[in-house]
Amino acid sequence: MSWDKSVVRLGLGQGGAVVNRRHFLKAVTLGAAGAASVSFTDLLSLQAADLRKRNMACILLWMGGGPSQLETWDPKPDHEHGGGTKSIETAVPGIRIAKGWEKTAQVMGDLALIRSMSSKEGNHDRATYQLHTGYVPSGSVRHPGLGSLTAAELGDPKFDLPHVVSIGGPTTGAGLLGAQYEPFVIRDPEKPPQNTTLPVEVRRFDRRIGLLGSLEQVAFGAKGGGDRVNDHAALYKQTRNMVLSPHMKAFDLATEDPKTRAAYGDTPFGNGCLLARRLVEVGVTFVEVRSGGWDTHTLLDLSAKAAPVDAGASALIADLKSRGRLDTTLVVWMGEFGRTPKISARGGRDHFPRAFSMALAGGGVKGGQVIGATTPDGSAVADHPVAVNDLLTSVFHSLKVDPTKENMSPAGRPIKIVDGGKLIAPLFG
Repeated sequence: MSWDKSVVRLGLGQGGAVVNRRHFLKAVTLGAAGAASVSFTDLLSLQAADLRKRNMACILLWMGGGPSQLETWDPKPDHEHGGGTKSIETAVPGIRIAKGWEKTAQVMGDLALIRSMSSKEGNHDRATYQLHTGYVPSGSVRHPGLGSLTAAELGDPKFDLPHVVSIGGPTTGAGLLGAQYEPFVIRDPEKPPQNTTLPVEVRRFDRRIGLLGSLEQVAFGAKGGGDRVNDHAALYKQTRNMVLSPHMKAFDLATEDPKTRAAYGDTPFGNGCLLARRLVEVGVTFVEVRSGGWDTHTLLDLSAKAAPVDAGASALIADLKSRGRLDTTLVVWMGEFGRTPKISARGGRDHFPRAFSMALAGGGVKGGQVIGATTPDGSAVADHPVAVNDLLTSVFHSLKVDPTKENMSPAGRPIKIVDGGKLIAPLFG
């Protein structure tokens, strides 16, 4: 299911959390320490409530197609593989990035660059799936995306907007977590979500929903389709609450200060970043802002691609910081892989998952640093290799979520949020 174009599009999924041994022992220990009158379920609910009180959120800036590390965060201006791309100084002495990212250079004190990402997936679909879920595609399991996993752990079930919003196009779905954690898709951040105006007054609308529920229960639910009817009813309840929510004002960028809009660049990506900031401020847990067209097989000059992302991403980080939200909002900038150091015969760079770059800010991440390095020619990781599961383990650590927690697949198989992976300790000082 995807909440795309219309507020409601049906999708089905089942899943529930299971607790591993470590969670169980922790709960028992708490009980022995004085909470004997509290049930195990209550303890889990209290733990989840504590996570929500921390008000953590995540914004993923997704560069679809695979951005070139040599034209972004790991330029090689003195090597033949550099492609003529020059490097520039940043606000942090000793850290240089590619020319064209001047605004991002100004907020480098809040950014941590990882120049030693590595994976084995060089296909767009497979690599995108892996970077969003931590798993390679499997025919037997639909793994949840990063947004859905985050929302399932941190999202307040009483909140009246979608927990996961994808701006600029669809993203990886909720998989085994079910329909309630599917992303809500916003194609154009300058336009309000479609189909969010009631055609009738509220009481009449509620009567219509009640009648629909009764008809579905009689015609379908009573004949073996009860689970699907319940999912449908839950989705309509979410939709009703969203349409009537005062938080819907967050989608209206016209109410934003013109100076702030100008700082973000007033482009589709810049407006997406501004909308992301507005959404996390009102309580949305996870927002993905998508920028496409980074599959540059025939292009080395990325200045046109970089300009709106440079403005939008840097303004987002600065804006979150000025509003006191950066410490509790993790910003992740990445694509599915990097590009070949060697320039192709077509004048661009091809897919290259062996060694690429990404960036993080906020959420307790220590800015003003570079983690890892590639060889002088950029062909391999030379220092501090970081695998996809290492990265996602660190993302969930930032969000105060246990990456070893398990969710149950429809077939009864426990699936960890992240399958293995080591914490990137330097990210957190």
